[in-house]
Amino acid sequence: MNWNEEKEKLGKEILGLLYDANMIDTWYKSRPEGWILFSGLWSPIYINLRNLGSFPHILERIGYALGRLIKEESKEINRIVGIASAGVPIVTAISLAIKIPMCYTRKIEGVKDLNDFQEKISNYGQHKLVEGIIEDRDKIALIDDLVTKLDSKLIAQEQLNIEVSNRKINIECKDIIVILDREQGAEELAKKKELRLHSLIPFTSKGIHWLKDKFSNIEYEIISDYLGNTKKYQNKDLQKKLGTMQKEKENI
Repeated sequence: MNWNEEKEKLGKEILGLLYDANMIDTWYKSRPEGWILFSGLWSPIYINLRNLGSFPHILERIGYALGRLIKEESKEINRIVGIASAGVPIVTAISLAIKIPMCYTRKIEGVKDLNDFQEKISNYGQHKLVEGIIEDRDKIALIDDLVTKLDSKLIAQEQLNIEVSNRKINIECKDIIVILDREQGAEELAKKKELRLHSLIPFTSKGIHWLKDKFSNIEYEIISDYLGNTKKYQNKDLQKKLGTMQKEKENI
């Protein structure tokens, strides 16, 4: 089995485990008003991987799978940095799986983009922005649970840049590794920033189809359409209409 075949097998297995552990929710299942994501986009599907630490068997598989990804796609990486907070258990699992040193960023409250970060950082004080040992000439990958846009990853990269500058060392950080890419523009943005985005589960092109048997017909239809035309679903009237669908289901 070549790496692409193994990668798809691992991605499909892990996505199923995440769904069965209730880490993938839909407006139709439980929340008629949907969700506002970190990116500011409205979404009829919510993927919350912050409970991964409560499922060690899933976290172990993710550590193995992303460890394999690093060895196959980013062989030069010698240190990994988890993006707080969801990325911290993930980076720990990878570190244990392939014996690679790890660090993690500190959470800065109220920061959603680089402009927020620049405003907050001047009042941040002497606290470290990244915890852990970083050495001169390290080649580092940022690790997180998922990606919609790229804001949180760029914030983490800037935290790392400031931290290594304070430590008076030089590093290279060109790789971002996530479990799941919602494929809503992050890869294109990464390329513009000369970054490489790697994911185990490309959700729009593959993941949604892997979950077809777990979704109801209406969930599959709406979420597939949303992923292909996200802008359409930012319309408030359409969001209300979808909420009505969920309420009608409750009355059946």
